[in-house]
Amino acid sequence: MEVPRAHRIGADGAEEVVSVTALAVGDLVRVVPGARVPVDGMVEEGESEIDRSLLTGESLPVFAGPGGMLNAGEVNLTGPLTVRVSAAGKDTSLHRMADLVAMAETSRNKYTSLADKAAKIYAPAVHLLALGAFLSWMVISGWDVRLSLNIAVAVLIITCPCALGLAVPAVTTAASGRLFRQGMLLKSSTATERLAQVTHVVFDKTGTLTEGKPVLDNMGDHGDADLALALALAQGSSHPLAQAIVAAASETGLRPSVISDVKETPGHGVEAVWEGQEVRLGRAEWLGARGLDRTATYLKIGKRPAIAFTFTDNLRDGAAEAVATLKRQGMKVTLISGDAPAAVQDVAFRLGIEDYRAGMLPEGKVAAIEALSQQGARVLMVGDGLNDTAALAAAHVSISPATALEATRVVSDIVLLGRSLEPIGGAVALSRSATRRIKQNFAIAAGYNAIAIPIALVGLATPLAAALAMSFSSITVSLNALRLKGLK
Repeated sequence: MEVPRAHRIGADGAEEVVSVTALAVGDLVRVVPGARVPVDGMVEEGESEIDRSLLTGESLPVFAGPGGMLNAGEVNLTGPLTVRVSAAGKDTSLHRMADLVAMAETSRNKYTSLADKAAKIYAPAVHLLALGAFLSWMVISGWDVRLSLNIAVAVLIITCPCALGLAVPAVTTAASGRLFRQGMLLKSSTATERLAQVTHVVFDKTGTLTEGKPVLDNMGDHGDADLALALALAQGSSHPLAQAIVAAASETGLRPSVISDVKETPGHGVEAVWEGQEVRLGRAEWLGARGLDRTATYLKIGKRPAIAFTFTDNLRDGAAEAVATLKRQGMKVTLISGDAPAAVQDVAFRLGIEDYRAGMLPEGKVAAIEALSQQGARVLMVGDGLNDTAALAAAHVSISPATALEATRVVSDIVLLGRSLEPIGGAVALSRSATRRIKQNFAIAAGYNAIAIPIALVGLATPLAAALAMSFSSITVSLNALRLKGLK
């Protein structure tokens, strides 16, 4: 695998390209626009906007200037930065996130299915019982090998673990087929059992509960002249909020104003000249405006007060239905996100989620799930970003959308194939019903053995009769499993 490289700045100001592993704490590195930050460190010089979606999952860039902290894996978008190294290589937050994933997966893989637990006891017990029957009847019959062997074989056949062996696979197959038709793909053999045990559901926000794309929501508050000017300025920027203005204004057929001397200031916004006046579109502090407690960008024309363009992130299809269904089933729901508090609160209120937490980095999400687990909760985690992988692995069971990153889908137990989140609520109910069917099948197998074994042990069942009885028990548990197909 290729080792990442970095531009290290020497004491004389000269730059040299070195491997990240050669960097030490205190070194200075240059991060050019469009490059991924190779180390954890503090900005010494320059201003820019940083894409932190790899670590936080949030699509909107954040401002970075002198004194600001950067993490390995983030992307520098607009301006050159000089960064003083505080951690490199295995010590970076990105590498620690990979370690969290590995540790969490190791812990979760210790889960043992009901079938495995039963097989550990049942298989040796059956063979010991047959051997005991053979030896007992050898003594009782005066060493009649043929009679003793027939009874031992009958015991072995009649207690054949076919019914027990089918108890779980038959139900799991029926359940996975139902889930697949509803748009959910099971990746783990124990996912259904673990999903049935869930008591607490944790959702990520951006890209999971929401679409992850800002949409202009107050276009009607502005006149055509202001909108045309905002459109003209927004066309000069690749910032997601600027592009949202372009998309919304273009749909109305509005033509942009004629501006000149367009200039983008990294980390702040776009400025130009319009009819002899300076006009700006960007951050509130850059325009000298008072910012709103929500996602917004601001337009200032000459000496006029700045006006705000506000944005919302549309809820993902089926998000409200999924949350409502889970709460009706008695589960607690929590929203954890790396986004700003105002944005997280807005989504939580729209979905009726009382427990929400903002500004969460990957290790914070893992800590939150581990805290819930220590309180006795069985946690279902639903997330889509690389920053969610450790939390997905730490949860009792996990789901990710098909639109998630490949690394996220690999860690997840279940992949949501469609765009809608609505199947999640039904999946939990179906898994609980499937677990009940499994326990019923175990009860059927146990009841059958309680009746059949004594009959075989006293010599009242021939091997042929034992085979017929065993087949009947297998058919019974299979039919019970197929009842899932009619479950609503």
